[in-house]
Amino acid sequence: MAMIEVSNLTLGYENRVILQGLNFTVNAGDYLCIVGENGSGKSTLMKTLLGLQKPMDGSITFGDGLRKNEIGYLPQQTAVQRDFPASVREIVLSGCQSRGGWRPFYTKAEKQLAQQNMERMGIGDYGRRCYRELSGGQQQRVLLARALCATQKILLLDEPTAGLDPKVTAEMYDLISALNREGITIIMISHDIAAAVCYADRILHIGKRVFFGTKEDYRSSDFGRLFLMQEDGDAHD
Repeated sequence: MAMIEVSNLTLGYENRVILQGLNFTVNAGDYLCIVGENGSGKSTLMKTLLGLQKPMDGSITFGDGLRKNEIGYLPQQTAVQRDFPASVREIVLSGCQSRGGWRPFYTKAEKQLAQQNMERMGIGDYGRRCYRELSGGQQQRVLLARALCATQKILLLDEPTAGLDPKVTAEMYDLISALNREGITIIMISHDIAAAVCYADRILHIGKRVFFGTKEDYRSSDFGRLFLMQEDGDAHD
């Protein structure tokens, strides 16, 4: 059974439909990129998958042993969040809260898990540092470590490279690909279609038209070629 199965999903808010009749599946080990124009419903879809927003119609079914509290989430950062006055260790540890509900303390195993994930993200020595003093790329590594404390199965990432310079963006994509090779399923929203077809193995393009399939089929489709040409043209303007 698929890890996530989306059937005839209608998305929207305040009685305004953004997207309807959406169907796709996510299997264990997939690397799915969700792309589309601004306002096409990418973030609304992410919130709906997380259970933060109810669908207007249709269903989302979790299978393959996946529970809702086993989803790691890296949201888009706001200016306020980037200035959050907490230590790196405190933020990473907070990812453990979904594992056992709210508690006033963390277990020894959770503290060890947080340290392991910090080391996994190359920030093992950053525990006492203040989060808001870190660079954008370092902050994203902290948030990835936090998300990994919530799951060993699936990560939902909303524009994880937004605002990063090209070198740090490439490093972040490499980190995410490495996690996928370790067996973690990736669902990522990206505004960068060229990067999506480079790193992901499946593409969900939403908007006035919808495409769901392999990156090879997306590249060879009239639909995919059109958007890739537009993006390439924008890059050279």
